[in-house]
Amino acid sequence: MTFLANVLPAHSNLRLELDRAYRMDEARAVEALARHAMVSDETRRRIEASAAALVQGVRKTRHAFGGLEAFLQEYGLSTKEGVALMCLAEALLRIPDPETADRLIEDKIGTADWDTHVGKGESLFVNASTWALMLTGRVVRPDAEDMKQPRGILNRLIRRLGEPVIRQAMIQAMRILGRQFVMGRTIEEALDRAEGPEAKGYRYSYDMLGEAARTHRDAERYLKAYESAIDAIGRRSAGRGVINGPGISIKLSALHPRYEATRRDECVPVLAERLKALALRAKSHGIGLTVDAEEADRLDLSLDIVERVYGDPALDGWEGFGLAIQAYQKRAYILIDWLAELVQRHQRRMMVRLVKGAYWDTEIKVAQERGLSGYPVFTRKASTDVSYLACARKLLDRQDLFYPQFATHNAHSLAYVRELAGDRRGYEFQRLHGMGEPLYDQIVGPDLPCRVYAPVGGHEDLLAYLVRRLLENGANTSFVNRLQDEEVPVEAIVEDPVAKVLALPVKPHPRIPLPVDLFQPERANSRGIDFSDPTALRPELDAMARATETEWVAGPMVGEARIGRPGREVFDPADRTRRIGTVIDATPEDADRALALAHKAARSWNEKGGPYRAAILDRVADLIESHRAELMAMTVREGGKTLPDALAEVREAADFCRYYAARARDSFNGPRLLPGPTGEENSLSLHGRGVFVCISPWNFPLAIFTGQVAAALVAGNAVIAKPAEQTPLIAARAVRLFHEAGVPLEVLHLLPGDGATIGGRLVADPRTAGVAFTGSTETARIINRTLAERSGPIVPLIAETGGQNAMIVDSTALPEQVVADVITSSFQSAGQRCSALRVMFVQD
Repeated sequence: MTFLANVLPAHSNLRLELDRAYRMDEARAVEALARHAMVSDETRRRIEASAAALVQGVRKTRHAFGGLEAFLQEYGLSTKEGVALMCLAEALLRIPDPETADRLIEDKIGTADWDTHVGKGESLFVNASTWALMLTGRVVRPDAEDMKQPRGILNRLIRRLGEPVIRQAMIQAMRILGRQFVMGRTIEEALDRAEGPEAKGYRYSYDMLGEAARTHRDAERYLKAYESAIDAIGRRSAGRGVINGPGISIKLSALHPRYEATRRDECVPVLAERLKALALRAKSHGIGLTVDAEEADRLDLSLDIVERVYGDPALDGWEGFGLAIQAYQKRAYILIDWLAELVQRHQRRMMVRLVKGAYWDTEIKVAQERGLSGYPVFTRKASTDVSYLACARKLLDRQDLFYPQFATHNAHSLAYVRELAGDRRGYEFQRLHGMGEPLYDQIVGPDLPCRVYAPVGGHEDLLAYLVRRLLENGANTSFVNRLQDEEVPVEAIVEDPVAKVLALPVKPHPRIPLPVDLFQPERANSRGIDFSDPTALRPELDAMARATETEWVAGPMVGEARIGRPGREVFDPADRTRRIGTVIDATPEDADRALALAHKAARSWNEKGGPYRAAILDRVADLIESHRAELMAMTVREGGKTLPDALAEVREAADFCRYYAARARDSFNGPRLLPGPTGEENSLSLHGRGVFVCISPWNFPLAIFTGQVAAALVAGNAVIAKPAEQTPLIAARAVRLFHEAGVPLEVLHLLPGDGATIGGRLVADPRTAGVAFTGSTETARIINRTLAERSGPIVPLIAETGGQNAMIVDSTALPEQVVADVITSSFQSAGQRCSALRVMFVQD
């Protein structure tokens, strides 16, 4: 068995170096980049003076432009009103029924505090958007008294004109807002709109909106849209060539619904074929085609695809193939070396678009959630700026191989490139449509061109693009945001990021801990695997394959007794002909013996104290992680898990141990004195109850099993664990790890077997002091009734059972996001989660 190892590519030494850079220590990475980006003091002063002049020019002339930067300054995501406008702009035009539209407008407009924004901006666009009332192209102009109470005039207008009129006004306002972000609804409309700016020296790269294909039908539709767009751009280019004429930007995620590392063998050949077809089409028209950068975990896949396509002899004679590089990735600088080697191999210059990066918040959160060893991106904005400068310098030094395209709205970055380029030509700047005009109109011309990245598409495709733009430019640290703020000194805006970073005593951001330290000082985070990194994944898959060569055996673990009777065979649920091990089921006599031993051992175990037991659980967590490959292989083979679910299972089991260990140190650490208002002495101490029976399900055979056992043990109880009949092998391996970590044999027992026979006997026995159960509601009720019928103290039942979880989808929802959420909730873990989606209600 080889899992995915047989489809992982064999990488060159330079690609291996690129993979290592992904996990490079951030401090070392940024210090090295700072050395590459550093310039002399005299050059630095010229750069800062040039950047300062650009900033001052922007502040003098910005009100003559479209005002999108001013709008973002006024309505960033840090304001309630900015969020309200984003929700409206994204959802309003998608709503088919007037009633829902009216309610959305009332909800978003009626609850926001527009009073604080009216009249603050000098831009007509900002003030018009603030009122959001554009009737047949004319702004409703309030009188002076109305300016003090904008919500009041809105309410009066609704009463006077009626909700349908206001609704249409709002829809028109949102269309105008969307127009500031999107070049045109169709490629023809966008090409027409570009004619004026092109006369000034601007060029265009058109991006067909639509973030990702969810189905093969989606991918085919996006492919046809790209083909049509290439044909239209080619006709309009009229032989201007790949540099002087317009081009197109391509997202690989739009061309295949499973563009992900675990489907490498499926998606790479198909995407390479489709990208090649588009590249040949662009070549036939003599226009440029750039592959957009996406999430960090897709970079390795994209390079496999680019290497296949770029090296195809059918593209010889065409230098319009381009690739976007994200400077916020720690791999960016070395990626340029890899691309240089690729270009030298095929003797065909490549276009390279250098961007800062648009998914920073996502990359940080994903790395934390996955428990990676580090972040693929820099955690400080200044470090990204340093990386950008270092990469820019390298691209300028290799203009024999690359046609550099510097995409930035940062005046310092722009001035740095101009200074280092000197009199050299053969490069261009790039900006986003609707943004950066006051900056670039100061310099653009035939000798210093700027290409505009121009989104094209309908309003229904606007959400993901709109959110990225708001996230990029609405944050307080954004250059665009600070540029608009007159209170921020020009000197602060054009500060040299190299000097700033080198002066920092701690290079990574001190408030962004590494993923493994996310929960410190309380506990360590569980470690994950980056499935997109072949150098990290290959040894794990090889270890999993070796683990499956072992004959797995499970049986009752009752003290030191060894069971010699024959067992039954266990088969893989994904392949019922594949035998994976043997299990010996427990008997009623085994249950009686386990109860006797556990009951006797409970007192001494309780007396060990919380910190002692917590230390053992920490060792269990460490052992689980050190046996990760083996446990993942078992959950795949016995539990039917996918690889990502198997990894999540192991990580959750380790997290349970460390979480409960932290709780025990706090709560089971001796008596705690309580206030005594009348002079008496009150104290609170927590102790185990005796013997806990833990009955776990098959759908989380390691995580829930471990969580139940760990919680009961650390609270001072002896434990008898009864795993699901379908997954005893995993449970047996987990119990051995508990014993290896220091849990006495007589304190923790395992009884695999039939639920009614073994579980029923354990629950009914008077020595059982508590039950933890995860499973069906019906079984939980049986356990509850059995415990209730027992005489003596009330026996606690901690039960987690299934339910009917529903999702309500109305017309404001983005269909692509709905699909992703439904698939995740319904079908991860083969749909066998108690929280899995069971019913979805969709608005007519």
